[in-house]
Amino acid sequence: MTLPTQTTVKELDPVFAEMAAATFGLASGTLTPREFTLLSLVADVCEQTIGGMSFELHVRAALGSGLDADDLRELFRFISFGSGYPAALAALERLAEVERKHGLPGPTGQGHQVNADGTGSPIPTAMRADVRALDPGFADYMDLQSRMRADMSRITVRERAIATLTVDVLYQTLQESFRGHVSRALGAGATPDEVRDAVRATAPFGMTRTWRALNVLDTLLAGQEEQQGKQPAENA
Repeated sequence: MTLPTQTTVKELDPVFAEMAAATFGLASGTLTPREFTLLSLVADVCEQTIGGMSFELHVRAALGSGLDADDLRELFRFISFGSGYPAALAALERLAEVERKHGLPGPTGQGHQVNADGTGSPIPTAMRADVRALDPGFADYMDLQSRMRADMSRITVRERAIATLTVDVLYQTLQESFRGHVSRALGAGATPDEVRDAVRATAPFGMTRTWRALNVLDTLLAGQEEQQGKQPAENA
């Protein structure tokens, strides 16, 4: 495998390599290597840095974390609703190019049941109602996007939550979608501190956007704590 390594970065600029190593080492926090690699690949798609060394380094890290070609394709399919389908398609094209260039194993063709012609959606009922009140046609679109991803299983629910939070931070969509994705992460068993770790881990891809997202997250978590505090009193 001839994918670039950290030595490649050092040969390009040893000072930058030292700075980057310290930065990424701190930012990953409590995320597993696999989780941080998936987050990094999502950032490559959102930041449109798939054409350079960064993407190839992250593909190498993904393979080293036990991810395979089918896993990476599912990741790009999954985030396409938020990153945009053209950006995800460019990532799929670039991934295939990297595999051919470096002689890496390609996909087996394993996928999931898309269910595009089905009905319903796994989106929470209250959110679906809010969106339908806003625009019925857009509600149908959101239902389709969520339904087409419901059967995905190669990327875990926690990993998908990290991916969607990353898209929100990097695109600064810190209102309805961020609130929904924070709730999804907490509902999937993540603690508030783990959600904070996932948001903080986006800092190497744009520190000031992470700063803003952490402020919004603080407000959301405080609101949830206040709501939870009211429930016991109401039930007393």
